[in-house]
Amino acid sequence: MAMRLRRRRLRAFAPHAIGDDAQTYGGRRRGVIRFLPNLFTLAALFAGFFAIVQAMNQRFELAAIGIFAAMLLDGMDGRVARLTNTTSVFGEQLDSLSDMISFGAAPALVMYEWILHDLGRVGWAAAFVYCACAALRLARFNANIGIVDKRFFQGLPSPAAAALIAGFIWLVIDNKLHIKDSVMPWVAVGLTLYAGLTMVSSAPFYSGKSFHLGRSVPFWVMVVTIIGFFLIVLDPPIVLFLLFCLYALSGYVYWLWRWWTGRPNPAKPMPPPQTPAP
Repeated sequence: MAMRLRRRRLRAFAPHAIGDDAQTYGGRRRGVIRFLPNLFTLAALFAGFFAIVQAMNQRFELAAIGIFAAMLLDGMDGRVARLTNTTSVFGEQLDSLSDMISFGAAPALVMYEWILHDLGRVGWAAAFVYCACAALRLARFNANIGIVDKRFFQGLPSPAAAALIAGFIWLVIDNKLHIKDSVMPWVAVGLTLYAGLTMVSSAPFYSGKSFHLGRSVPFWVMVVTIIGFFLIVLDPPIVLFLLFCLYALSGYVYWLWRWWTGRPNPAKPMPPPQTPAP
């Protein structure tokens, strides 16, 4: 009884105290939710930086795994932002800067430290071409937001290009292939140049943005997903590298099929509609 009287007196003297505390708590909670997508972006940036450090320490398998981790984290930050309705211009700029480090500089430096340095100028030139193409691809992507079909990427997305490089390194190291052979460095040069130049091409690559988690998923999609996880668990280096090889070729195949059937390129930027003058 005494406790009840004490609470009533406190409410009488400070009627808005409880409401202020709730409002402050709610504001802090909204602030944490707004920063949540940026945490995933910073985690992806850390994974890319981790890959560079491991390459400097000659731990190339860990460097490749770090690039794959950055790719997974980068794919989550945008979805978290859309689910929590916390998209912002700051987050978009931070994501672009993180992508340049994790999927532009990190793969180029890891590949150079691993095998391209054996070719001298040709090796570092190939690494620079990849890094420069990643920067151009990200700049073009930011400039074309809103004027390109969201279902397709114009050129190979930088996370997929980085996964192609990292998958090749992981595959060779895990299977103990001879990287000092005369052919292997040139294969690495060709793959690096292909990944870099494909990023700045106009080939349409499926983006997957038309897939929404809120909608009902067909049963066959679930079955394919389970089979995919099973195959990846069996041998991650081989399966991941083959999957990203297929994806890196799919854009050119689809582009050629569209050209053969006389259809336009869906990834070509379209001018914004002009509103008629009043």
